[in-house]
Amino acid sequence: MKEFAGRVAVITGAAGGFGQEFARKAASLGMKVAIADIETSELDSLQKELRSQGADVLAQTCNVSEAADVQALADAVMARYGTVHLLFNNAGVGCGGLIWEHSEADWDWLLGVNLKGVIHGVRIFTPLMLQAAAQDAGYEGHIVNTASVAGLLNASNMGAYNVTKHAVVSLSETLYHDLRLVDAPIGASVLCPHYVPTKINKSERSRPQALRNSAQPTASQVAARLLTDKAVRSGRLSAAEVAQITFDAVRDSRFYIHTHPEMLDAVQTRMEDILQQRNPHDALEVEPRAKELLQARLKANK
Repeated sequence: MKEFAGRVAVITGAAGGFGQEFARKAASLGMKVAIADIETSELDSLQKELRSQGADVLAQTCNVSEAADVQALADAVMARYGTVHLLFNNAGVGCGGLIWEHSEADWDWLLGVNLKGVIHGVRIFTPLMLQAAAQDAGYEGHIVNTASVAGLLNASNMGAYNVTKHAVVSLSETLYHDLRLVDAPIGASVLCPHYVPTKINKSERSRPQALRNSAQPTASQVAARLLTDKAVRSGRLSAAEVAQITFDAVRDSRFYIHTHPEMLDAVQTRMEDILQQRNPHDALEVEPRAKELLQARLKANK
């Protein structure tokens, strides 16, 4: 996708973090922007900001884990703009802890937002994009799914999050192949960032009441929150810089979007573990201090 001005971008998880910066970047390029999020007040603030700068903006409250909400978003976009060119399936949440200590509610929440949100986006919007391509010989489209470097590695104490992000990578790779199979003028990318100062460490703020845990967090879950808070705060790359990297990748038709290339050594080690049939390395080995702190906290609570 080479041209952005006058085209339509749809962004989920737009109230903060990457989504907010995707929206700002899209608007700065002259795109019409449909922004969606479960956090209504922050979404309204972004809508006002972009409109004050002259952007054409549609804001829609949307819980991406609910198919009906994503369908309503698509209906609103089509009613307003009549087409979609650039789709960001970006909404995501996180929680950590030992994998056997995740509650059913934890799994339902993360699978619902991180995986089903992408599934709904692909299932509902891709046919609309294919239809637009069939009607316009000059149509160009692109789909960006936000995964994580956790979709390429498996750090300890992050089980449910790892599972959802690996699934997004798999879904995205298959989407890429399927679009090529039908000769669609639609590209696909998967974004795999490492820690960036966003609000992913504050995900509990938007967790539905029905999926909240009644039990107190375990030691591993408390440790995961503390380490994630520190890692997110210390991130040196900004969400705005990630947005620029992502739009560059879309323009260049690059599938894998790596924001922290230094993590690729760990990815290579994981691939070699598989090929050489070695026992898997823990991704936290690249951050030994974090692993030491995590082990110390778990041992202290035995």
